[in-house]
Amino acid sequence: MQLQGKCAIVTGGASGIGAGIVRAFAAEGAAVCVADVDLAAAERIAADLGGRARSVIAVRMDVTDEDEVQRGVDAAAASLGAIDILVSNAGTQHLDEIVDVSFANWKRILAIHLDGAFLTTRACLRHMYAQKRGGTILLTGSVHSKEASVKKGPYAVAKHGLLGLCRVVAKEGAPHGVRSNVICPGFVRTPLIERQIPELAARLGISEQDVVRDVMLKTTVDGEFTTIADIAAVAVFLAGFPTNALTGQSIIASHGWHMS
Repeated sequence: MQLQGKCAIVTGGASGIGAGIVRAFAAEGAAVCVADVDLAAAERIAADLGGRARSVIAVRMDVTDEDEVQRGVDAAAASLGAIDILVSNAGTQHLDEIVDVSFANWKRILAIHLDGAFLTTRACLRHMYAQKRGGTILLTGSVHSKEASVKKGPYAVAKHGLLGLCRVVAKEGAPHGVRSNVICPGFVRTPLIERQIPELAARLGISEQDVVRDVMLKTTVDGEFTTIADIAAVAVFLAGFPTNALTGQSIIASHGWHMS
């Protein structure tokens, strides 16, 4: 029970990696707020884990809405009793070469990933500083925080930006006992990736099997997807790590797709 007595918020917590982290945190003893723009899905996750009897709650949160983020974080702190851990995980994707990306899609991707990370981090830091019990900020980056792929310009820019936010928070948060790190997954077979496979196949004129083998997993060491369970285990480890020895860092979990 590495997170016994801790209170966490996971954005984008109703599906994919976020839902896996919610379940892992609850299993490790944390009280968890499932924050998602899809409230019904968040409520299903909370109910599946036992609802309030197990200190798992749901709130609707559009991470690009400043007021909604602050209200949601405040509500979670009031219900759970504190905010010790933020996992800023909400995200989406858009595929286009830079020459074809509309300004609307550029702003949308950066708003969800970067504005969302800033707004949720700021709201949680306010509670962490006031509580005087430290805390952990975890930002969900990507291997695209480290390198680029064609047709993923806005996404790669946003994920690179999370590294800067993490490092600033690590330095500013240290006097308050707050650590900040970025988790950088490789390809994880989430609903987001499932939607990308046929889209990439159509754009590249190859089969879906070839997309998986020759595009997504070509440079891994074993041709395997990273799993949701892999990323959840990294999140538990970082959330429970007790000292500033690990802060301002980016942890890559990608089956060797990117090594640094």
